[in-house]
Amino acid sequence: MSDNIKILINSLPKNLRPVARFLRHQESASGLSTTRYIQDVSTCLIPKAVFSRSIEDLTENTFLETSEEALIYLTPALLGEHIARKGFSKNLPQNLKKDVAETGVNLLKKAEKDVLTKENNKKVLPVKAAIALAATAIPLTEFSLNYIKNLMTLKLFNKSDFKNIASLEHNKEDRAHQEKVEKSAKKHILGAASLYAGFLGLAGLLATKGKNSKMLQKISEFIVAPGNKLFSKNEKAKNFVNKYFNMDFNKSKNGKLVLSKGQLTTCVLVGGCGYFGASADRGKENLKETATRFPLVALYVITGSELVEKGFRNFLHKRGKCKDVLNDKKEVTPFEQLDKLAARLAKEKGTTVEQEFKSLIKQKGLIFGLPYLFALGVMGFFVSGMTVRATKKRYEKEQTMMRKAA
Repeated sequence: MSDNIKILINSLPKNLRPVARFLRHQESASGLSTTRYIQDVSTCLIPKAVFSRSIEDLTENTFLETSEEALIYLTPALLGEHIARKGFSKNLPQNLKKDVAETGVNLLKKAEKDVLTKENNKKVLPVKAAIALAATAIPLTEFSLNYIKNLMTLKLFNKSDFKNIASLEHNKEDRAHQEKVEKSAKKHILGAASLYAGFLGLAGLLATKGKNSKMLQKISEFIVAPGNKLFSKNEKAKNFVNKYFNMDFNKSKNGKLVLSKGQLTTCVLVGGCGYFGASADRGKENLKETATRFPLVALYVITGSELVEKGFRNFLHKRGKCKDVLNDKKEVTPFEQLDKLAARLAKEKGTTVEQEFKSLIKQKGLIFGLPYLFALGVMGFFVSGMTVRATKKRYEKEQTMMRKAA
């Protein structure tokens, strides 16, 4: 952070200084993952804590939300950038190592016009595919988390019946049911681990033998650009598949590997299989609650949050709000440029740089703050409250029908 920025932040009122520091940290290469982690954990966990039905329910939600968000926002940088990239690209020529951060889709597009890139891709794409396969640990761990959660609740609280966990009933646990839940959890966790071992084996083969094998190069291209292989003549379908079903990493502004939309989608969908499977093991009430909540959350995570942010920026732009930091392309001025922008505005308006900087911080805070409040209120409190209430109502209705039938 420049000295000028530090001085301007310190000139702000005390209530705005934390906002400015948070916004600045959010935009930094090191801060993006941690701030998004904090935002998403708070959005999901606070409402679930408010609506928790028992200590078991609260413990499960705390475990799931903190671990799931860590998988999405903290693991990719560690696993992709610092472990897989270093390991699988160590034998690449030095001039090609930077290409590992470029998306496979872009490399294949560039190779259509550049012969050198086409030749280099024979070495680079297998390495990229190996890194992508190493990253399958993220969705496979997400799949396993709900089974791990079932085991955790069973070991800590000796409970496996969702009706008891959700305080719908307080009956004695069925030992046979507990054994069934435990056996299923261990089976699925072991299955996910075995599948990952297979992916790692293929990753090692691609990284070491891929450059000399046409078959392995085709496999590599499919992994990092599946749309190109499946829909080569349909541009819309190709772009859709490459965006939402691609295990390749994205490239950050500073050339680092970051989580892609395709990896996020895969994580949500594969994790969803674990959600439904683990909830079905604990009873129909748990399964129905998952079926009520998961589609809404999954849709929001994959596309909804992005649409909300874009929609809100469009709303502000049309009404001429936050126009000092929001340009005609709906792009927000980077934090590190705010001191220069504040100086220019102060000169134009005949005010002080400190006054303009304060206004800019408020505008940026509004742009990034309201979508967060929407997520907390709608996707957090509304969805959590709605699913808890729906589960209770369904249970009470079934009990009433059973009494009438008897």
